[in-house]
Amino acid sequence: MASAGGQEAMDDGPADEFRVRFDGVYLRRGERRVFDGLSCGLARAQINVVLGGSGAGKTTMLRLIGGLTRPDSGSVYVADEDVTHLSERELFRTRARIGMLFQGGALLDSMTIFENVALPLREHSQLSEQEISAEVTRRLVAVGLPDTEHLYPRQLSGGMNRRAALARSIVTDPEIVLCDEPFSGLDPINVRRIEALLVDLNRRLGLTLIVTSHHLASSLRMADRIVFLVDGRAIAGTPEDLLSSTDKRVLEFMRADSDAAEPTPERPPASASPGRP
Repeated sequence: MASAGGQEAMDDGPADEFRVRFDGVYLRRGERRVFDGLSCGLARAQINVVLGGSGAGKTTMLRLIGGLTRPDSGSVYVADEDVTHLSERELFRTRARIGMLFQGGALLDSMTIFENVALPLREHSQLSEQEISAEVTRRLVAVGLPDTEHLYPRQLSGGMNRRAALARSIVTDPEIVLCDEPFSGLDPINVRRIEALLVDLNRRLGLTLIVTSHHLASSLRMADRIVFLVDGRAIAGTPEDLLSSTDKRVLEFMRADSDAAEPTPERPPASASPGRP
């Protein structure tokens, strides 16, 4: 991959620093080249934000991690296991370690908030209804939605729906949470709320968060590490690394949003001891 300065180089740090790794991934869709030797790492227990222009492959990257898309060549390692050659049965085991916050939340309108959050537990666990109820309540409290179990998605605001979807994504205690455009369609106040919630969950639970986004200001505030997709490859580093990059492609993208210069607020270090909500 390329460093933040624009020079081609492999990712810094030992392999075990990364919870997810892409190693020489090539992928085409018809005549379109999506990835052209993509190599990068998503850091363990940190907030990894994936940036890139429209069509750069951000959502495809998440699909590769979940084994929903297979590369033409190369490897994708999730928790040190190459998922590119796993069977569907083997992938089921790996997917149990992953939570997913879908773009727009993707709550089921015909179900209550309780039923939506409980769904992964009912499908993938042997918990009793009493245990499921306790877990759902705990997760809704953790995302700031107490006493909403009986409501339907249509009765909540867009930001509250996104928080309920986040509760669903962490209810099975995953190690890795994939968040596909979590700020899409939200007003600035709710962007800040979801951003703060993701940071808080990462710091308290030690989750590895992989967040795709086109919201540059928020990405610079919350990210421990940024992976910028461009020309089928990745340029990765800290927000400071990318802001000081001399790569013209990075500079053009970073300068496209006037909010990029907004200062990063103080927050606990990434090494803070994880806990449970």
